[in-house]
Amino acid sequence: MPSAAQEIQSVRECTMYINGAWTGSAGSGSIDVENPANEEIIATIAEGTAADGRDAVEAAHAAYPGWAATPAIERAELVNKLADLVLESREHLAATVTAEQGKPIAQAQGEIDAAITFFRFAAANARRIEGDIITSDNRDEEIHIRRHPYGVVVGLTAWNYPAALAARKLGPALVAGNTFVLLSHENTPLSGLALAELADQAGFPAGVFNVVTGRGPVIGNALVQHPKTGLVTMTGSTRAGREIYGAAAGELRVLRLELGGKAPFIVMEDANIDAAVTAAIAARYTNCGQICTCNERMYLHRDIADEFLDKFVSAAASLSMGDPSGEIDLGPKISRLERDKVAAIVDQSVRAGAEMLLEGGPREDGAFARGHWYSPTVLKASSNDVPAMREEVFGPVAIAAEVEGFDEAISLANDTQFGLSAYLFTQDHRRLARAPYALNFGELYLNRSNGEAVQGFHTGWGISGLGGEDGKYGFDGYLRKQTSYLNWG
Repeated sequence: MPSAAQEIQSVRECTMYINGAWTGSAGSGSIDVENPANEEIIATIAEGTAADGRDAVEAAHAAYPGWAATPAIERAELVNKLADLVLESREHLAATVTAEQGKPIAQAQGEIDAAITFFRFAAANARRIEGDIITSDNRDEEIHIRRHPYGVVVGLTAWNYPAALAARKLGPALVAGNTFVLLSHENTPLSGLALAELADQAGFPAGVFNVVTGRGPVIGNALVQHPKTGLVTMTGSTRAGREIYGAAAGELRVLRLELGGKAPFIVMEDANIDAAVTAAIAARYTNCGQICTCNERMYLHRDIADEFLDKFVSAAASLSMGDPSGEIDLGPKISRLERDKVAAIVDQSVRAGAEMLLEGGPREDGAFARGHWYSPTVLKASSNDVPAMREEVFGPVAIAAEVEGFDEAISLANDTQFGLSAYLFTQDHRRLARAPYALNFGELYLNRSNGEAVQGFHTGWGISGLGGEDGKYGFDGYLRKQTSYLNWG
């Protein structure tokens, strides 16, 4: 496998990007960044302190008045210039993502393409920041409702899509007139630092975009709790979201949290089985199953369950796993800890009565002696209460259960606290019409696999989050409203 360190040599090690300059931490700690495919240390970053977090927020706060006063179209021009530079650096950035996160290079290239799309869409919203003029009850008076930026936006991103998630938040926040502080997950900080290099080249004013590195409980809390932070947008686990929710409570911070999911994948007896299997495979095993909208539990009508599972197991068994720089389907899990969590859920589920249809599991042999490998696995549930049906697996493990009909499938699908995504395959238009009313999830995939559109709205219900991203509603979330009663009498 080529040295990943060679692919990311332009990323500045042990430094953060604050107020337009590369700077070391106030502390002396550091964090090694590991390639999950071979456990090679590919970089060492600064373990940022609370003081570093405060410096970043202060820099963003100082830059905010000038940035907010800049016409939105000029802000968008800089975001578009950043998108141009990302496109020019596409292969380098994709190699960086593969090196630090482990996804196959083709999927990493797709992630960089998504980042570019997020920036372009955000820039296109520059002329869509609108308000309202409302008739007053009083003579000689109008009511004006305007949209204003929040000020400093703190972005906390997960390790599964480090470049795309940063762009998804950064683009609309900047075009809306906010300044930004990014803290990427400590497992995958290099993509964020690479974006900072490109933003520097694009010519953003000092302090408008800042990138810090470190661990969430220390520098992340400092960012969230800083009195000059206006809004916090975070993508990560439900556990981490609850911690941020608690940390922000004292300041009554405005939060946007995109958290975990436990998506049901319903296949009815009239579905196109081949299309459903193809979609179910993609929705379960892309990025090694490390997507919050993944197919996490399948409910199959009893009349087609055997046919579906025969085809699904065959397709899962044929997936290739190996060096993510090559043409393969599955890379490694992000870490040994995450791999072992998946293995524990599978073991507990089998002990609880789940049937093993495809025994994959951890790999530590031959070419997989180093790295965090887990082969595709398929289970059949004995009930809706086995751990793999209740807990977010976030790995290459599929589990299925048979149902008698549509109503039972809906009932079991809704039997969860999560509410991010759900899937339904059927050719019955009455069921398709009922689904949005019956399924308690913020995002539905009807007769298709996952993958949200930039013009849509990605939002979770229940413990899957608050607020949302993408489209006009996501963009509007980076603006607050101000009401003026204008009396000229």
